[in-house]
Amino acid sequence: MNPRLTKSQQRTNCSQLGRVKLQLLYKASIHGFTGAAFHQRCDTRSPTVSVGYNASGFVFGGYIKQPFSQSGQYVNDDQAFLFTFSREKLLKYPVTVPANAVRMININGPHFGDTLVLVHGSKPVVYNCPGKFYNFNPAEMHGNNLNLTECEVYQVEGDVTQIDDLKRQNITCSCRTRTELMESIKSYKPTVSSVSQVRVLLIGPVGAGKSSFFNSINSVFRGHVTSQAISGSSTTSLTTQFRTCALKAGREGKPLPIILCDTMGLEESTGSGLDIDDIRSSLKVICQTDIRYIILLHGSSYLKDKIHCVTYVIDACKVSIMPTKMAEKLEATRKKVNLMGQSTLVPLTVFYAEHYRRRLGPLINIIYCSSVQHKLLALTVLNV
Repeated sequence: MNPRLTKSQQRTNCSQLGRVKLQLLYKASIHGFTGAAFHQRCDTRSPTVSVGYNASGFVFGGYIKQPFSQSGQYVNDDQAFLFTFSREKLLKYPVTVPANAVRMININGPHFGDTLVLVHGSKPVVYNCPGKFYNFNPAEMHGNNLNLTECEVYQVEGDVTQIDDLKRQNITCSCRTRTELMESIKSYKPTVSSVSQVRVLLIGPVGAGKSSFFNSINSVFRGHVTSQAISGSSTTSLTTQFRTCALKAGREGKPLPIILCDTMGLEESTGSGLDIDDIRSSLKVICQTDIRYIILLHGSSYLKDKIHCVTYVIDACKVSIMPTKMAEKLEATRKKVNLMGQSTLVPLTVFYAEHYRRRLGPLINIIYCSSVQHKLLALTVLNV
């Protein structure tokens, strides 16, 4: 049984759902254009991608997470969506009323909430009523050609049997990894004996979350939520001067071997926010290759007051729409820092899982291992 959906179209569909593959369950030209044939092969299977084809060349259908049945009832599915292919590009139409996303009717094929029905009335035809529970343009969806030449249903594999195990594994691994990471930070000792704490300078655009980044780290080690650094939303930087923020392991715990240094945020316009020329004065750094010279000239204690690492804090949701002037300012900053021989890091903040829920579907819990995250990191490298 050969799928009619091309490899390219399958990859495009799977890219919306995570690291999954499609397994063909039902093919109307072989099993019959009837509701009975469809339900016999597809009931209790989930998640699924249903696809209709017509003589006009349109390829369209829908995705649901819930299993099919013949109950006659509506089924809630907040991840359901309809789609059509415009050449190789996928156009999506998310469900607008999740409570009525799917309806289980025994005489029909895939039934998307009285809005789109494939194999309607056990015939090779499509029923559509756009705007009821999904919004779409019929001409764009199927060219107003309601006669089917083929209908296929695919099971989405890779999450149904593995998702619960993945969640349990991730929770266990996350707790273990979190503890190990915290202990490694607490016990860290710089290689230079005169330096007891590493100073990390935070640089980034206004609103990227530098102060929130510090508060998050501080809260983890304190064991409760703290707001030592002022944070919030504003068009201009809430941080107005260079300041150091010490971290402690617990309320009465020892200072951690790391100090975060906060600065004003970078702004697009010239003369606003942190000036690139001010960065050198904040760093006051001599390359690592000159450590012996520093010790001879100033004494070993001189090193402990210097910046040892520069961290660019970037808003993950704005990487793809970063203004040109801001990208140029970040590039100029990076070049200046690189000339000083500084170690650098780039944490991505404001990574909204909900923003990617419809693309990753049931695999949202492993978002940091997804291709979405990999593409975002590659885009960040290009911009920063």
